[in-house]
Amino acid sequence: MDLHINEQAERPKYWQLYWQIRQQILHGDLLPGCKLPASRALAQQAGVARVTVLEAFAQLQAEGFIVSRLGAGTFVAA
Repeated sequence: MDLHINEQAERPKYWQLYWQIRQQILHGDLLPGCKLPASRALAQQAGVARVTVLEAFAQLQAEGFIVSRLGAGTFVAA
């Protein structure tokens, strides 16, 4: 997953992650049922705190873009 955080951007880091993942889903780069990286791994990859990833995931889940399955991970919603 290719994500870039702009430290100088006006938007918060969680929003930047949220928007990039959302766009990848909408453009078909992430297909329904696709498992997303674990929050810790994604945080390390993006160079942000895990809580930042969790905030982005929470927003995506609230909007119906992703679903979390306890013990299985986080997936793009069907």
